[in-house]
Amino acid sequence: MGVAVMNFLVFGASQVGTPGPANMALMATGARFGLRAALPFVAGVALGKQIIIWPIGYGLMGVAARYPWAFTALKWASLTYICWLAWKVANLRLAPGVQADTAPGFLAGLAVHPLNPKAWAMIVTGFTNFVTPGTGTLQATATIAICLLSLQIILHPIWTFAGDRIARTVAGTPAERYLMWTLAALTVASVLVVLFGGESA
Repeated sequence: MGVAVMNFLVFGASQVGTPGPANMALMATGARFGLRAALPFVAGVALGKQIIIWPIGYGLMGVAARYPWAFTALKWASLTYICWLAWKVANLRLAPGVQADTAPGFLAGLAVHPLNPKAWAMIVTGFTNFVTPGTGTLQATATIAICLLSLQIILHPIWTFAGDRIARTVAGTPAERYLMWTLAALTVASVLVVLFGGESA
């Protein structure tokens, strides 16, 4: 009994490391404010996933079976939030090294994953596909939590740094507008695939 840790790490890396609402927000924040200023936001995003891992591990999905309307409401609330986030990304204009306003902080980062359908799908898939039946709840949940946090500590700063580097290349050029709209479109598309594409992650 236990968790197929190596298999789950490969799966988790494929999810944490690919485009989605969290990574687009991280890239946009890095692009606008630079890596150093974005670090509190990065920490909030990484720890925010823990807010949903533990309730799911301790039976939250059972609530979905009894009260499906609650998760339907969550789905639409998530989609609304992600569309709002994408709109903000689309209208950002890059100014690396110029602090015209304040970078989003730790608390703003905490909210990203609880309202990210990709994160919910990833975690549910982890529990349903990589945990051996009969494994203790604490063991399974702690293993999933540690694996994902470890991947986020590595991969989230990379996305943020990529945004910083890209901004230094395209800020103030005609490509800037197209870049930000592309990031926004990828944000929305990644959520639509999860919510309506019948994919598990």
